[in-house]
Amino acid sequence: MLGTPTLVSGLMAGLFLLSCVAPSPAAAAEMPEIEKRDWSFDGIFGSFDRAAQQRGYQVYNELCSGCHGLRLLTYRNLAALGYDEDDIKAFAAEYEVTDGPDEEGEMYQREALPSDHFVSPFANTNAARAANNGALPPDLSLIVKARKNGADYIYALLTGYGDTPDGRELPDGMYYNAAFPGHQIAMPQPLDDDAVEYADGTPATVNQMASDLTTFLAWTASPEMEARKLLGLKVMLFLLVFTAMLAAIKRKVWSRLH
Repeated sequence: MLGTPTLVSGLMAGLFLLSCVAPSPAAAAEMPEIEKRDWSFDGIFGSFDRAAQQRGYQVYNELCSGCHGLRLLTYRNLAALGYDEDDIKAFAAEYEVTDGPDEEGEMYQREALPSDHFVSPFANTNAARAANNGALPPDLSLIVKARKNGADYIYALLTGYGDTPDGRELPDGMYYNAAFPGHQIAMPQPLDDDAVEYADGTPATVNQMASDLTTFLAWTASPEMEARKLLGLKVMLFLLVFTAMLAAIKRKVWSRLH
């Protein structure tokens, strides 16, 4: 389970859609068309690509965690990505959390434990805004659920940065993005080629990192997806077998009556 905060609060944070500026009515009229992509987790038989999830976590940890939190996730949840206990302890130990009170009634700092939730990059929302020119970076725990076809949108947004078209001016602190409604976004381009060095040697292109990060965020939004699909398949199989048994019993009973 991913912590105790309500899903509603997570979704509200996700509605910022990786930007802290809500599109105006005029911007909403410029809603771009998002290309549909094939994801390993799509469909009733879909499942997460573990290698892609681990690469996506690496991208998040190295490039995104300085601004965006994952407050619904605990470090021990990373076991689902194939990390062992020592790996998870090492990931958690990179951060400190406030704990206490101690015997003297004082709060203190300690290394994060696997049972702790991901440490927020900011102490509070005011600190987050102050560090980002008034913009509030959203928590990414449920960002993929914040919009229909969220995985396609997140990928398109991460790869949609470019030069501002001729004849168009953007306000200070805004960046052109072909996938964002209105095409202006407060978040600078987060990905550049070779911005990370993948542990498995995969070339770290912008498209690859965007795909891996999206896969990781799709998991944080629906960590139970594979178990839910497996249960659904088991239920369907049971219903098929049960229906066949009832049909056989019916034929046998009616054959005796006739």
